[in-house]
Amino acid sequence: MKKIIRILTICLLLAMLLPAAPVRAQLFDQGDIVVSAGLGLGSNYYSFGTGYSNIMPVIYASGDYCLREDLGPGNLGVGAIMAFSSYKETWPSTDYYWKVTTFMFGARGTYHFTDLVDKLDLYGGITMGAELAFTKTSDSELDDYSSSAGNGFLAEFFGGARYYFTDNFSVNGELGYGISWLKLGVSLKF
Repeated sequence: MKKIIRILTICLLLAMLLPAAPVRAQLFDQGDIVVSAGLGLGSNYYSFGTGYSNIMPVIYASGDYCLREDLGPGNLGVGAIMAFSSYKETWPSTDYYWKVTTFMFGARGTYHFTDLVDKLDLYGGITMGAELAFTKTSDSELDDYSSSAGNGFLAEFFGGARYYFTDNFSVNGELGYGISWLKLGVSLKF
């Protein structure tokens, strides 16, 4: 886990060191594809307590496609997201643990306000999809018990921003409720 955080930190630092190349005024044109990846901080699947250990932040990958330009002050995008999260809760002085692994995937709709600030793509949107949560427990009376739990509908409202260092490379952040409260990552535009 520490290795993933180090790699993401190095990528963000390198992005800040890139020379600021000129960026066109329109950041999300019709036909553009933007692929993002990063970490989600804060999860809706656990709360911090004394027994939690091995909390893995949400790892996500998403994509946006600019479907239509000039819809009012911005552009309409559609896309998808996939995410993964895991945590383990243990109880002191016992062998009992509870582990939850969650896979999330869904379709996204976004609206981009692309002309408000130079090099900044501000957007908001909604994600709808599914979440698959798998639990595993260990108890002195039960060897290992595995089951699926918490499978259901995924709905997320979010607001985000991408800051472009070049025409094709940006860092991004999203605030929302559903997959994680804060997502930070890097984006590439094709």
